[in-house]
Amino acid sequence: MHKRARGFRMALVGMTLALALGACAATFDNHGYVPPAEELAQLRIGSSRADVAAIIGTPGAAGMMRDEAWFYTAYRMRNQGYRAPQVIERQIIAVSFDAAGQVSNIEEFGLEDGRIVQLSRRVTTSSVREVTFFGQLFSNFGRINLGEALSD
Repeated sequence: MHKRARGFRMALVGMTLALALGACAATFDNHGYVPPAEELAQLRIGSSRADVAAIIGTPGAAGMMRDEAWFYTAYRMRNQGYRAPQVIERQIIAVSFDAAGQVSNIEEFGLEDGRIVQLSRRVTTSSVREVTFFGQLFSNFGRINLGEALSD
């Protein structure tokens, strides 16, 4: 009987250890869209915006459209346990347009380029104030109607 209990404990310790190590395994997330190289090869300097939209499409939610350029972005994130997520791959395709709306340049940037592309500076302020659990609990005491709470 003693050997069974010891075997059970060892199995339990082994499963606990396996779960703990599994929780530390990295997960990867892919975001955005960058057109494939064969579609980008079809673009020519002097092509119109309509041509670009027909060949590779317009930038989606992950990209950005401006009058002077369209940006197509894709990146890969590594999430590992308690650590902050880390960008491990990034690809940005910038299709620049001249004043006439024709392609003037096509550039590709990667994570190794070290360029920071700031797409938006908008900051939304929150009207939610931080209230503790007990603060919420005590603030509701005056709102309770015992007649409604006890009647069926």
